[in-house]
Amino acid sequence: MKRVKLRVNELLTKHNLTQAQLSELTNIRQAAISQLSRGFVSRVSIEHIERIANALNIDDINEIMTIIDDEKTPGGHDC
Repeated sequence: MKRVKLRVNELLTKHNLTQAQLSELTNIRQAAISQLSRGFVSRVSIEHIERIANALNIDDINEIMTIIDDEKTPGGHDC
């Protein structure tokens, strides 16, 4: 099963930022940044993606998210 994986944690490392710093740059709650940093969420706000892209000067959506094959469990869901 294919899943969308957010790459926010990788971006934090690449840009040498903490979740708190990204929260300040984007005006996104730190709790939301924390959830996005875990890589998988059931819903993501396009506005949040836009804020992150603008704050980090990202032009390619692949830097923020990617599609992966998830073979961890039957059906591809973590149980």
